[in-house]
Amino acid sequence: MVCCLNPDCPEPLNSDENQYCQSCNTPLVRLLRGHYRVIKVLSDEGGFGRTYLAEDIDKLNEWCVVKQFAPKVQEASAIKKAIALFQEEAQRLQELGEHAQIPALLAYFEQDNYLFLVQQFIDGENLIHELRQGVTYNETQVIRVLLDLLPVLKFIHERGVIHRDIKPQNIIRRRSDGRLVLIDFGASKQLTATVHTKLGTTIGSHGYTPIEQMEDGQAYPGSDLYSLGATCFYLLTGIAPSKLWMQQGYSWVKSWRQYVPKIIGSKLGKVMDKLLITDIQQRYQSANQVIRELKKQPLPSSVPPTLLTVPPTLLTVPATHQRLFTVKFNNNLRKLLLVNVVILLLGFGGIWYFQSFLKLNTTEISENADQPKTLKGHASDVNSVAFVPNGQTLASGSDDKTIKLWNLATGKEIHTLKGHLKWIWAIASTPDGKILASGSADKTIKLWNLSTTEEIRTLKGHTDGVATVAFTPDGKTLASGSLDKTIKLWNLGTGKQIRTLTGHTQAVPALTFSPDGKTLASGSWDKTIKLWNLGTGKQIRTLEGHSELILSLAFSPDGKTLASGSKDKTIKLWNVATGETIRTFRQHSDKVNSVAYNKTANGIILASGSSDNTIKIWNPTTGKEIRTLKRDSGYIYSVAISADGQAIASGGSAENIIKIWPISQ
Repeated sequence: MVCCLNPDCPEPLNSDENQYCQSCNTPLVRLLRGHYRVIKVLSDEGGFGRTYLAEDIDKLNEWCVVKQFAPKVQEASAIKKAIALFQEEAQRLQELGEHAQIPALLAYFEQDNYLFLVQQFIDGENLIHELRQGVTYNETQVIRVLLDLLPVLKFIHERGVIHRDIKPQNIIRRRSDGRLVLIDFGASKQLTATVHTKLGTTIGSHGYTPIEQMEDGQAYPGSDLYSLGATCFYLLTGIAPSKLWMQQGYSWVKSWRQYVPKIIGSKLGKVMDKLLITDIQQRYQSANQVIRELKKQPLPSSVPPTLLTVPPTLLTVPATHQRLFTVKFNNNLRKLLLVNVVILLLGFGGIWYFQSFLKLNTTEISENADQPKTLKGHASDVNSVAFVPNGQTLASGSDDKTIKLWNLATGKEIHTLKGHLKWIWAIASTPDGKILASGSADKTIKLWNLSTTEEIRTLKGHTDGVATVAFTPDGKTLASGSLDKTIKLWNLGTGKQIRTLTGHTQAVPALTFSPDGKTLASGSWDKTIKLWNLGTGKQIRTLEGHSELILSLAFSPDGKTLASGSKDKTIKLWNVATGETIRTFRQHSDKVNSVAYNKTANGIILASGSSDNTIKIWNPTTGKEIRTLKRDSGYIYSVAISADGQAIASGGSAENIIKIWPISQ
């Protein structure tokens, strides 16, 4: 199906063969900005734009949210002002996306006279949906909601941002870890209010919006706190503040306690009283004030929210993009109980994380791994990183169509390689560090001389984007995997194609050679891994066990074990000789985009990068997690371990940067 991007279209979904919308006759855009495939409308902003669910085809069909702003004004000055405000707001959202409980900003741009924001898709249910599914909140759980969200408000308020529309619909419980994520910072709403021709346009929702914001459009940190208090009232009572507001105006807040089914303690009662005061001067002025008030006394002992008997929740998209999310309430209960214990142990509030210092034999991650070296220079997402075996250089490939070479000692950019016409998805260096290969969405592979930084040649033959490249240990053969479902082997000396390996039924985004150079492993979106005899080009065996797309592969240094990362959020270790699964790592909470093996001075480590914004280091022998190196707002698309085992590099979507993490010996 193709979704029409006319914000006024009454029936935006069209069949694939349509060139024009069957409902409004608008020309259909199949790929927004060349790589966002819009699937369906998520919400309508009253004719001023829409919010859509979309897929990023450059990120292996990763889901994202596209927000469209279509100002209904004709004056050039008003449009110019709207665009300027839009850019300013996008920059602000990019900064806010650094917080783990705020969706990351992935892109913003203008196209066809519309303005667009692209943000991270949060897999979960909003609080209003929980209430409608039978979840009830007691006093303890409401306090925990406050302690989960108040640090987020503190974060945005310290950066001069007021949310203006806090309500249960804009708070999502993330499925992976149960944390609450604050969404919809209302860039389009604020812009609409700015350029709207009607006077008195305000942002907010009746019942949740304080009087100062409703009357004159002014909003302050205390305004968001009022909205949070109204949200907690809804959770406690199951009564929508909007209904009370329609009946009583703001007078309902003075007697809010009469609607609560059970008597609540003085601690929460006192906080709610001050959150819901009509006069902003008497209200809490900062999130920090509320946090301090809540921390004065320990939480009352209680149980998680009551889950009434309801059917599993399913989120369904059109058939061609079908994905079902099922909420398993028994699992949620166990997760919530665990969260309760953790919060009690840690003393509540803030954003907490654990750092594991489990030893791998005698190897430890150094203490300064929390201050990695940061390399900045790319203008878009960094999809691939690779250490050059000379030990002095790192290479990176990006959506900005460039490859950059970096001096590891200084962190400075050495050179930028240009030539690809589209996004660069994969890079790899020969074992001698003389040649770099790059695979691109432009369907080509380029070979680069790393000494002269000149292009050697371009390899053509794939009929779709090249998602992965890998060199044999002797550096004589290059393998490439493509969205065209094939693997091609190339003679590095002549640039000629040796053979094409077929057998996968979907795209091939992962390739790796065994250390002896005799076996090639390929991972596919068809959920299988295939092992190939490099000499004959014949299949050895197929490994099956992942429930979702295979995204990354790596052989162990001895060649006996293969690691695979998948969209199913797991890493599997396979016995190469038998094809059997050795173990499965399940600690990531989102898809595993990259895995890398290598030796350190004291043992073998496995690194993994995930869309859950973390890099994890594992002891592959014991299956234990050693440490989580990174947690920030961006997806991790690629990880690499240096040849000497002293550093780990990561690239991803967070601010288009690369980080180098030292490993002490």
